[in-house]
Amino acid sequence: MPHVSDFLSPVELQRFSNLQVVARLVVEGVAAGLHQSPHKGLSLDFAQHRAYVPGDEIRRLDWKVFGKTDRFYIREYEEETNLRTTILLDSSGSMAYGREVTKHHYAVRLAASLAYLMIQQQDSVGMAAFDRKLRDFVPPRSGSGHLRLLLEQLKNCKPGGETRLAQSLVDLAPRLQKRGLLILISDCFDNLKALIAALAHFRSARHEIILFQIWDPDELEFPFSQWTRFESLEGGDTFQTVDPAQIRSLYLKNLAEFRARLEAGCQQLRIDLVPVVTNRPYADILVEYLAKRFQRP
Repeated sequence: MPHVSDFLSPVELQRFSNLQVVARLVVEGVAAGLHQSPHKGLSLDFAQHRAYVPGDEIRRLDWKVFGKTDRFYIREYEEETNLRTTILLDSSGSMAYGREVTKHHYAVRLAASLAYLMIQQQDSVGMAAFDRKLRDFVPPRSGSGHLRLLLEQLKNCKPGGETRLAQSLVDLAPRLQKRGLLILISDCFDNLKALIAALAHFRSARHEIILFQIWDPDELEFPFSQWTRFESLEGGDTFQTVDPAQIRSLYLKNLAEFRARLEAGCQQLRIDLVPVVTNRPYADILVEYLAKRFQRP
């Protein structure tokens, strides 16, 4: 069975361990938005104790347990511990692009980072990959054994096939019966109108959505200067060798329009859109995002 160290270096794992307190506070904030009353009332079922960490509310300490053990523990309830997160990984052909590291290689490790971080926080995580259709859906669960199952799925995931992101989201919807957090990792190379409509369906069902959009530096900068042969990674037509200078301005114009339309759609739906470039460390991306989200009023 794969281990998290197969995906993340010791240095990265250490950085993620330092993120746990911030991540837990972020997750509780998400949970508060998903559940009508996550911390109130007498109807919540007791789930477990966990060790106190700086930032926990003092009023939630279990003083009876402290009297017996001389250690601080927090009482957790079923609604508090069951933030259900589903990570949806784009494994279409376009994700195979990359001269130093492919977008898919990067996305897999980002997904492993997120799964590891959230399960360390005792939250439930599920996962599915997609290209032209949804693949191998694993429902959200928690625990180290479940993490190994998710890592096994990631290890066996290979990019290929056409992108049908919107359709994959439609196929996923019936499997998510309860509200939760959907983390989408994709380059979003699909029909934007259909994609935004599919995302709107999840938001209308009150799911929280985070979209990590993966970019290779070449896609943003178009650094080609010599005659170049461009080939589709998802089948279909192969383009002839062209002079990049003749198409660069049009390419960058279309790219800017594509990004602006996606950003506007996400803003309207209150979806967190996080652009990610594959030449940046995974930990840096998560540190910046979690810090920004935690500081949000």
